[in-house]
Amino acid sequence: YIFFYAPIMLLVIFSFSGDKLVGRWGGFTFDWYQEFWNNEQLTDSIWVSLRVAAVSTVVSVVLGTLAALSLERFKFRGQRVFDALLYLPIIIPDVTMGIMMLVFFAEGIELLDNVLGIQLSKGIATITVSHIAFNISFVSVVVRARLAGMDQRLEEAAMDLYATRWKTFRYITLPQILPGVVGGGLLALTLSLDDVVVTQFAAGPGATTLPVFVFSLIRKGVTPMINAVSVVMLVASLVLVGLSLLIEHLRPDGPVSTGKT
Repeated sequence: YIFFYAPIMLLVIFSFSGDKLVGRWGGFTFDWYQEFWNNEQLTDSIWVSLRVAAVSTVVSVVLGTLAALSLERFKFRGQRVFDALLYLPIIIPDVTMGIMMLVFFAEGIELLDNVLGIQLSKGIATITVSHIAFNISFVSVVVRARLAGMDQRLEEAAMDLYATRWKTFRYITLPQILPGVVGGGLLALTLSLDDVVVTQFAAGPGATTLPVFVFSLIRKGVTPMINAVSVVMLVASLVLVGLSLLIEHLRPDGPVSTGKT
C-alpha cells in the first residue's frame, strides 16, 4: 500500500505547488488547475476522449454481452474457435493491436476511395472503432463470469411457464447479470479513457484524446500542469469505481428485480 499510494499522494500534493519544477514545493496555488482549464487544446482533447469513450462503451457492452450469452447459453459449430479469437485482444500487445488497426484503416480508406469514391480520413471514428475492437473482449469476460455463477434453472423455469426467450432474458437473465454488464461497461469506459498506444496509431489530425495529449506534453517537458491533469484523471477513475460499488450496493436481491410476479 505504501509503494502504491505514496506516489499518488505526492502527485496530488505537488499539483498544488507554485514552483515550475515538478518535484519542488513552491507554495500552495491553484494556478496549474486554472491553466489546465484555460488550455483550449487540452479541453478539446477531453471532449474527444469523452465522445469516443461514450460511443465505444455502449457498443462494446451490447456486443460483448451478446457474445457472452452466445458462448455460455448456446452450442454451435466453431464455438471453441470463436471463444479463442475473442480472447486475442486481451492477450496481444497494445503495439501489435495498434499496428493492426493502422494497416486496417489504411487499406480500408484506400479501398473505399478507389471502389466507392468515398473519401475518408482517420479521426474520431477510427479511434472509436479501435476502442470497440479491444473493449468487446473485456466486457465479454466480465459478463461471462457473471453468467457462469447464475443458476440456469431460473431461465428454464421461466420458459416452462410459457415465457418467451425475450421475456426470460428481460425479466430473469438481465437482472441477474446486470452487475456484470455494468462492471464490464465501466471497465470498457476506463480502458477507453486511458488508452494511449492504440489511439496513437488510429488517430488522425484534429482527433487527439486526453492521454495522447498528455503524453505529447511529457515529450516537450514536464510541468506541474501534468500533475494537475493526472489528478483530474485519477479523480475521474475513482468516481467510476465509486459508481460501480454504489450500483452493486443498491441492486435489489433476488432473481427478479422488476416487481412482476
